[in-house]
Amino acid sequence: MRLLSALLLAASLIAGPAFAKSRIKDIVEFEGVRENQLIGYGIVVGLNGTGDALRNAPFTKQSLEAMLERLGVNVRDANLNTKNVAAVMVTAKLPAFAAPGSQIDATVSAMGDAKSLLGGTLLVTPLLGADGEAYAAAQGTVQTGSISAGGASGSTVLKGVPTAGRIAGGAIVEREVRFQLAAMGQMRLTLRNPDFTTARRVADVINEAFPGTARAESPTIVAVRPADGQNIVQFMAQIENLAVEPDSPAKVVIDEVAGVIVMGDAVRVSTVAIQQGNLTITVREQPAVSQPNAFSRGGETAVIPQSDVSVEEEKGKQFLTVRSGTSLSNLVAGLNALGVTPRDMISILQTIKAAGALQAEIEVM
Repeated sequence: MRLLSALLLAASLIAGPAFAKSRIKDIVEFEGVRENQLIGYGIVVGLNGTGDALRNAPFTKQSLEAMLERLGVNVRDANLNTKNVAAVMVTAKLPAFAAPGSQIDATVSAMGDAKSLLGGTLLVTPLLGADGEAYAAAQGTVQTGSISAGGASGSTVLKGVPTAGRIAGGAIVEREVRFQLAAMGQMRLTLRNPDFTTARRVADVINEAFPGTARAESPTIVAVRPADGQNIVQFMAQIENLAVEPDSPAKVVIDEVAGVIVMGDAVRVSTVAIQQGNLTITVREQPAVSQPNAFSRGGETAVIPQSDVSVEEEKGKQFLTVRSGTSLSNLVAGLNALGVTPRDMISILQTIKAAGALQAEIEVM
């Protein structure tokens, strides 16, 4: 019932006469202003015996040998058996317009059979972009935020994931992504939730402030050109805070695993009658013991199974009639009046959709 109460609260909040407006910067992505994914392969050292077993992880052994050779140590024919080293993959996100020398966070994940990266140190690792060029270098102490404890009998307590960690500010940007934003003569805004109405409203709001500068090209793209005397950076700084009322389609999202239902304000229901009931069948096993009489011969104690079957059908629920054009708040209130559980509510919504009375798209996750 907590889910239904939350839905009623949400309905009361959105049923008011005022409509929420959002800034343009909060509902669009700006062309070229984006993060870039970086990836690298590295070695974590200084582990407390929780690293890779070199016999099971040949890539770790080869990497260790190659690194030591570069430092002037020849261990090609040596029998390495250390457990304080682990091979890892290092990932990071290069922010838009990040300048050389700025610091970004790096994520470290074990590749082999290492048990924990806690307390290890990542050696300098180049981070490559999709073009194969190095844009940053990562190094530092790995923080996993996990807890692990073990006893002599083999019992262990584990909280979190000790084979993945993070190095806050552990990567330094060495090269910036070349993008001449100020030289652009046109900027395309990409709506995060494509919609014809929202695209038109964004263009209208921009043209109202700067006539003739915006055009909706599709439900996803709005193209803008800077006003006379301004470059694209100055123009974007002025229009990104303009308020617009985004539109949204009628949609019901259902997570059947968690029993969560989210309905948009545009959901409408045609006239339909709903009745919901439950049938409960209970089987109870109460075995009885049969014993022979005193001083009897040949008797044996036996267990006699006894089954008690009962059928209970919930009664007293009447049809609920939902009128045509019913809003979200009325629909939720009506379903709440039936006393349905979240699982039953999911089935009811899907049945209403099958009957053609739910004017919305249902998305099941």
